[in-house]
Amino acid sequence: MASHPDRPTRPESRRESRPESRPSPGGYRELLRMHLEPVLQRAAQSTRLPLVACADSVLARDLLASADLPLFVNSQMDGYAVRSSDVAGAGPDSPVRLRVVGSTHAGHGPGPEIDDDEACKVMTGAPLPDGADCVVPVEDTTVEDTTVEDTSVLVHAPRVAGEFVRRPGDDVRAGDLVIPAGTRLEARHLAAAASLGESGLDVRPRPRVGVVATGSELVAPGRPLEPGQIWESNSLTLGAALRACGCEVTATVISSDERDDFTAALDIATGDADLVVTVGAVSMGDAEVVRQVLADREGARFAPVAMQPGGPQGLSSWRDTPVVCLPGNPVSALVSFVVLLRPVILEAVGRVPVQTGRALLSRDVSSPAGKTQYLRAALVPGSAGAMSGPPTAEPVSGPGSHLVASMARADVLIEIPADVTSLAAGDEVVVVPL
Repeated sequence: MASHPDRPTRPESRRESRPESRPSPGGYRELLRMHLEPVLQRAAQSTRLPLVACADSVLARDLLASADLPLFVNSQMDGYAVRSSDVAGAGPDSPVRLRVVGSTHAGHGPGPEIDDDEACKVMTGAPLPDGADCVVPVEDTTVEDTTVEDTSVLVHAPRVAGEFVRRPGDDVRAGDLVIPAGTRLEARHLAAAASLGESGLDVRPRPRVGVVATGSELVAPGRPLEPGQIWESNSLTLGAALRACGCEVTATVISSDERDDFTAALDIATGDADLVVTVGAVSMGDAEVVRQVLADREGARFAPVAMQPGGPQGLSSWRDTPVVCLPGNPVSALVSFVVLLRPVILEAVGRVPVQTGRALLSRDVSSPAGKTQYLRAALVPGSAGAMSGPPTAEPVSGPGSHLVASMARADVLIEIPADVTSLAAGDEVVVVPL
């Protein structure tokens, strides 16, 4: 570890980190993948977690059944375990009388063995007594008023062998594939694992991410503002977006534009993180502290991407931890995450990529030449209904990267290719879910 991590670690000029051509969003994602290779390698491994902590993780190895399920022959209903041959002639007007020889409940032993003209009272899940081959539901029976020592039950309906009986292997057989690797674990998967006696599962580790939002004008929401200040939203936005992708957010720090403040924030954010994401101060202004501190480090790259919003981007490292630097305008930050970083994060955790869709543009739009533009939009179902015909994409605001409140009305980004400068209402467009 360097003794002065905030100082440049290479003598080259900053210009060498700025290639002349701006990469496309797709090209920059490849740079991100290379930059985050340590994160991808760690995430490709597996870690054992207790079952209670596995929800929303991705299973790293196939889960095979360790035993037959159900584990033993048991009753599917509350009722009476009997021999089917004894009740074959039972009916509403011709009930069959059986002597009740005992009872058993779930969690107990199988109860007494059943002989001819006998029954054993059973509860749902109770082991089926030996000698019985079916269960008569309690609603098809009537208990006769007899002495405690000699209880009888009248059966009013016939039953065949195996009826209302659960047998081992009805659900799964030992060795069957229960949950394939790569599955994002939800409640139903954990139920299956628990029913097989699994106390934990091998899952893909969650990337640990620290978030640093920069800006001397930023104030935590809920606190009073001084002139020139604004409420900070980027750390909350990025933290929520990272968690939704399966990451563990280990630290969230708000830093001023002072160098010492920012380097202290980096020290906190790196901690035990696999990755740090900074937001803001990556452009060419006088107070771009992120760029000033990180641009001259070994392997750093600070240069625009050919997209709008979200052009200014940076890659660097701090204390051997990869750092991804996003622009500070809230819309730019979220669009950058969705378009550039989210696909790489989802790949790292083994989740299914977010699929793009198609929609019809609601109105004419223009776009700058040479940049892929991402317009915030709301999807409106087609006139024939959402399930038939493409939806309409209705832009919710202009291209300004500061228009954050209108972002709440958007559920997709309209992607306009770099070589397209205008589109007409009714044109089909690619949409990226937010």
